[in-house]
Amino acid sequence: MQRDKLLMTPGPTMIPHRVRETMARQMIHHRTKEFEHYFEKMNEGLKKVFQTQNPVLTLVSSGTCGMEAAVVNAFSPGDKVLVASTGVFGDRFVKIASRFGLDVQVISVPWGHGVDPREIEDFLNGPKGEGVKGVFVTHNETSTGVANDLEGIGRLLNDRDCLFIVDAISSMGGMEVKTDEWGIDIVVAGSQKAFMLPPGLAFVSVSDKAWAAIEKSRLPKFYYDFLAYRKSLAEKTTPYTTAVSLVIAASEAIEMMLEEGLDNIYARHRNLAEACRAAVKAIGLQLFADEKHASDLITAIKGPEGIDIEKVRKTMNLQYDIMIAGGQQHLKGKIIRIGHMGYVDGFDLIRTLIALELSLSQEGFPIEPGTAVSAALKVLKM
Repeated sequence: MQRDKLLMTPGPTMIPHRVRETMARQMIHHRTKEFEHYFEKMNEGLKKVFQTQNPVLTLVSSGTCGMEAAVVNAFSPGDKVLVASTGVFGDRFVKIASRFGLDVQVISVPWGHGVDPREIEDFLNGPKGEGVKGVFVTHNETSTGVANDLEGIGRLLNDRDCLFIVDAISSMGGMEVKTDEWGIDIVVAGSQKAFMLPPGLAFVSVSDKAWAAIEKSRLPKFYYDFLAYRKSLAEKTTPYTTAVSLVIAASEAIEMMLEEGLDNIYARHRNLAEACRAAVKAIGLQLFADEKHASDLITAIKGPEGIDIEKVRKTMNLQYDIMIAGGQQHLKGKIIRIGHMGYVDGFDLIRTLIALELSLSQEGFPIEPGTAVSAALKVLKM
């Protein structure tokens, strides 16, 4: 029987029918009043999701390109920056900033743990902290299932003369990010995560403080020059041809998000995460992330000893049409990651847990049938 694949990954995620319908429409031109309508609707919605009064720029790119754009627009060669890295995507900020000739200082946190804001404060107060012009943090580290404390970090950076730059590619729209209140200067988000859209757009909010730095930046940029995007945004357009269908889809997806209500969305994701963790522990599996820093959007699970966890993942995908993610880099073959972000509900999680139980059983892992589902149902608010 042919079934739609259920994507329970950290992205791309499932797309609502209402959003998919918009992408089936005939193309319109990007220099028309009709397009301006969708573009303006999307932009006003983005400000509400980002919880900011500042402009939110839309780039035709992946989230990684948004990260690169944040670096090249805000800094100059030799500038000292600090990256608090808790996994693959924190390390990506290190690689990008290093490639562009920045003086990159790193706080490397053991994978599975979040960064303590006091570590950042201690570094900035120490001998190596002098002259740091930017602090980079990944909010939701999907490689490990960890979420970092943006509010706490923003509080300690509030009176410092450095930019606070956040990768919220997977968290924006799924976990709370109070951009203005927490003093975040540049926030990067991606379309294919909690926004319930295909890959292809990056959204970037920029504070007044960041604009002052951008105007002094001497790193090369052209297509992703934020100053060009700001100028075009004031004219309700983009500097170059944009992804018209994705912009229209984004206007619809964001409308759906605002109809559900941001607080309701955050609560839904939190409940899914709690139910998933309860189910995992009930069948005797171990969580990879420290629960004090556990993400609401993805659950990382250690493979049990003697079980080929990659085979379990492949069975779920090929036999039960449910795709979850494996580990990355040195965690490959050691963990699996269940995403529960975006267009997902309790029924999707239950279906995933049933497939997980069946796939583990096929590999010889002892499970009393229904244990995971029973534990999840005690937590789920459906």
